[in-house]
Amino acid sequence: MDSRNRMGDIEITDPQAMRALAHPVRLAILDRLRREGPSTATALAPHVGATPSVTSWHLRHLASFGLVRDSEPGPDRRSRRWEAVARGFRFEEPDDPADEEGRAAARELSRQMFRRYADLPARWAEETEPALDPAWRAPAGLAYTRIEVTPGELAAIQDAIERVLAPYATRPPADRPADSRGVRLLRYVLPEGGGEGAGKGAEGPGPGAEGALSGPDEPGRTP
Repeated sequence: MDSRNRMGDIEITDPQAMRALAHPVRLAILDRLRREGPSTATALAPHVGATPSVTSWHLRHLASFGLVRDSEPGPDRRSRRWEAVARGFRFEEPDDPADEEGRAAARELSRQMFRRYADLPARWAEETEPALDPAWRAPAGLAYTRIEVTPGELAAIQDAIERVLAPYATRPPADRPADSRGVRLLRYVLPEGGGEGAGKGAEGPGPGAEGALSGPDEPGRTP
């Protein structure tokens, strides 16, 4: 496996595919399929904020870009079942400044993902954390650290994190311990602007930190 993609994610490079995914309902569909497994448009509809017919249309659109596919039929063979193609997806803004379409598509998908997960930490703290037993509450929470690094060093940090996570993210269900459960790891990497304390040395928690909130929640992994 490519060391740059230890998680086995599907890599999105087509600007049209990025734009196809940069939609709240489609992101919700992909999330649900990754976390809960194969499903029909009718079963997905209540969870993604759309009618079954609209959900079916979005599924076909995602399938046209290779992001979802037909799954094995369920008990009711008249209902079409869908599954996510991979555990997750990844994309990057093109390096070529002349590729305006690709850069705009990547930025829009990034914005939609930030919006989708913006309130997840607050909802977890309000709805999930109070019901957890101490063994799960202890390792959960928010890490907020500001560092001074070069682009290359930041890329190395990201790679090291994925190296640690990959064995757990790709572990087959049959190999998971009996007492395991889904844990969402949200990794925000937010380089500061050039005038925001550049070159002043490391500080404590402050603007533009890399933060990660982890908390036992529903099964699956979010991108």
